Amino acid sequence: MILELKKASKDDIGLIRSMAEIAFPDTYKAILTPEQTAYMMDMMYSQDSLNSQMDSGHVYFIAYSGETPCGYISVERQGDKLFHLQKIYVMPDWQGKGVGGFMFAGAVKYVKSVQPEKCTIELNVNRSNKALEFYKHMGMKKVREGDFDIGGGFYMNDYIMSLEV
Repeated sequence: MILELKKASKDDIGLIRSMAEIAFPDTYKAILTPEQTAYMMDMMYSQDSLNSQMDSGHVYFIAYSGETPCGYISVERQGDKLFHLQKIYVMPDWQGKGVGGFMFAGAVKYVKSVQPEKCTIELNVNRSNKALEFYKHMGMKKVREGDFDIGGGFYMNDYIMSLEV
C-alpha cells in the first residue's frame, strides 16, 4: 500500500467534513453521548468553523491511498516552539493499516520544516480514547490532564501529551 499525504486547502473542506462525519462519531461512540458528538461536530466541522480554522493557521493534510482518502490531520502553531496536533483521524476501514503512523510522521515532518530548531508538539486525547496507546507508541508522553469546558454544558476529559522534536 502506497500512502500520500497532501496539504489540504479550502477546496478540501467538503471532503474533510464528509470524512469527519464518519471518523469522528466512530472514534467517540463509546466515550461521548450522541448529543455531545453532534455538538462537537458542529463546533469543529461546520463550513464556517473549518474556514475559520484554516484562516487562523490550522494546517490540514489528507492521507490518500491512490485516489481514496483514508484520514486527515491538522496542526496548529501555538507559539515559536509549540505546535498542537489538533486532529488526527483515520477512516474506520483504514485503521490498523499504518495510516495513523504515516500521518503522525507527516505532521512531525511538517513541524520540522517550519520550525527546524527543537520544539514541542502537544495534543489532547480523551482519557478513555483507545488512541492513547497509539500516541505512546509514537513517543508521546502524558504531561498533564484536565477537564475542559467546550461549551454547551459539555466537557472533554483529556490528557495532554507531548513530544519533543
